[in-house]
Amino acid sequence: MKNIPTNLAKLAPLPLLLLALLGAAPANPKAADLTVGIQTWTLRELNFDQTVEFALKHNVKHLQMIAKHIDPMGPIEETRRKKGILDQKGLICYTFGVAGTSLNHEENRKLFEFAKFMGIKLIIVEPADFKIFDSLEILAKEYDIKVGIHNHGIKSMYGNPLVVRSILKHRDPRIGVCLDAGWVTAAGFDAAKVFKEYEGRVFDIHLKDKLIKKTEGDDVSFDTQIGEGKTNLKGLFAELQKSHWNGVMAIETDSQDFARKPADFVTTAVRFVKEN
Repeated sequence: MKNIPTNLAKLAPLPLLLLALLGAAPANPKAADLTVGIQTWTLRELNFDQTVEFALKHNVKHLQMIAKHIDPMGPIEETRRKKGILDQKGLICYTFGVAGTSLNHEENRKLFEFAKFMGIKLIIVEPADFKIFDSLEILAKEYDIKVGIHNHGIKSMYGNPLVVRSILKHRDPRIGVCLDAGWVTAAGFDAAKVFKEYEGRVFDIHLKDKLIKKTEGDDVSFDTQIGEGKTNLKGLFAELQKSHWNGVMAIETDSQDFARKPADFVTTAVRFVKEN
């Protein structure tokens, strides 16, 4: 301590001075805000132009688009026109999906060419055949574009996180997960725990909430307003901030009732995130 210049010692309290000399930051930095977007399946009753206006009105910048709104296999002229509108309005089509994939490698390449043109660094998929990952992994490496595996209910191929983790274990780090928080809950899992167990391989999140109704046969799930279902969203948010996750939570609903009147659904979702 006797080597500290007198003038510095007078300028700062001792703990802060030590932090400055050691190049350390104060403890407990403020957690980064979580980025909220919209999965435009939520806006499936709207056309492209209406979707753009909706996003602007609700101050949501990040869009995960479905083929109705921007088709990866559509004419390049139409894609160029829509990209120009998004750029002009300050909106970002940060990904698209769930994109169709096949065993045809060159058909899959079209998805990556589309993503490259759009400046997209993530493609959301749910392949109907595990062998398709051979093609997707090659293309992910070639284009340096990530691939996120989406999950539906427990009866789907990717409904059990154990299955998804077994795929990730043998694949390039650019192959990861699009975690649908509602569907993983409907499948009987805790969204926060599942996120943690994916160990950094979650690239995207579908912000969805569901209730599960017990029946004599299969359990039935249905969408609720965000925050009113059984999805452990508060726990998930805590894990996201703890891990400094920097992806996008895309607001989504499978409910046709909410899709017909999406304004209240999206407003409620944004408010829930801000409050929690």
